[in-house]
Amino acid sequence: MPTLLEVTTHLFLQVAVILIAYRVFVLIFRRLGQAQVVAMMVAGFALGPSVLGWVAPSVQEWIFPTELVVEGIAVTHPNLTAIYVIGQLGLVLYMFMVGASFKLDILRSHSRQATATSAAGVVVPLVLGGVTGWLLVDAGGFFTAKVESWQGGLFLAAAVAITAFPMLAWIIYDAGLLNTRLGTMSLSCAAVDDACAWVLLATVMATTQDSMSGALIAVGGGAIYFLFMVSVARRLLARFHTWTTSQTRQEESSSIPISYLSIVLIVVVLASWFTDLVGIYSVFGAFIVGAVMPRGELLDRILERFEPVVAYLLLPAFFIYSGLNTELSLIFQPVVLVAGAAVLAVAFAGKFGAVYLAARWQGMSRREAGSMGALANARGLMELILLNIGLSADLITSQLYTVLVLMTIITTFVAGPLQRLFERSAWRNGFVFGPSGEAPKPDPDIAEQAAPRQQAPAR
Repeated sequence: MPTLLEVTTHLFLQVAVILIAYRVFVLIFRRLGQAQVVAMMVAGFALGPSVLGWVAPSVQEWIFPTELVVEGIAVTHPNLTAIYVIGQLGLVLYMFMVGASFKLDILRSHSRQATATSAAGVVVPLVLGGVTGWLLVDAGGFFTAKVESWQGGLFLAAAVAITAFPMLAWIIYDAGLLNTRLGTMSLSCAAVDDACAWVLLATVMATTQDSMSGALIAVGGGAIYFLFMVSVARRLLARFHTWTTSQTRQEESSSIPISYLSIVLIVVVLASWFTDLVGIYSVFGAFIVGAVMPRGELLDRILERFEPVVAYLLLPAFFIYSGLNTELSLIFQPVVLVAGAAVLAVAFAGKFGAVYLAARWQGMSRREAGSMGALANARGLMELILLNIGLSADLITSQLYTVLVLMTIITTFVAGPLQRLFERSAWRNGFVFGPSGEAPKPDPDIAEQAAPRQQAPAR
């Protein structure tokens, strides 16, 4: 068993390798017009057994060991545990930031227009994913024995239906579509999709507890937590709304008062601890804290402080851990290959087709509806969070995990370029996505409402 010093020393090397790989892939994928999250996903995949392990297996096993034999028994390597913990900390802070950036202004202001499109973008993928998940449970090898057919259907339905709202906000803002019908309806649909997917996942997590009491604790504890946060905690946190820059200048430093920052961190980690304790996972707790935080200068300053550490240090460890659990060789098994093709077809066609047809029914042009369907397939980090929850909770096997990770990378990778393809086609035909015929331009006011900010972590 390695000593604490040996674990720490090796961890420093691992973090350096992770950050170097991440920056290299960011430079490459930036030239391809891809968001940072795609570079992160591919970097994690490349450092795992599927790429580096295939090219130089001894090097990959030395840098990122996963198991350690102690007295003839294989146990998890301490460094893998350390990477997991760092990644989970980054994930919790990231989900807090997502919740803090998640506003319902756009959804409320475009509710009538987006209702049909949102419903189609959720219902059709849910049905297709649910049927596919049910069949995969019956086929065996994709879900663990603790998962019933209907639970597997709900899990895959959530995996297929989800859209990464934060990443989508980044893409739309970067394309200058926030003040257009396309941008606002896409964000509205993504908000509904994510909400439905997380409700389904929470249901699966609660019902797959080892006992009925565990399921009741998960459901009851989650409901109590939610009600407490939106009623009591929201009012207590509202006191932060009175914070202003002038108050900060009275302090010794021109930055955020340490007491305020400490309180927010304490609330986030306690919320994450409680939701983990009752069995509905820490990301739910962190997201709700961010959602109930009062909007204002204090929250903006806190997010500015969190973003560099989360995006460039903590969160990449989560992608590496995901990559270490992905084995590309599994996809070449005939049964897994067929399942992978089916899941990819259902995930892409279900989202694109449903959103496209609903958008056309709402009066959008073919090119505008096609752009909206393409954007709906941007799953990104939110999908990987869902998959890691399923894997850590012993709901899915490595085969299904690999299938869904590949589906996530492929659908996220094509979302941006496909949308730009529809947009270029619109320009060539004299059509633009602006509300009054002008070229789409970013609106700072809408950007502030819909997107976390331009320096936000990878979506």
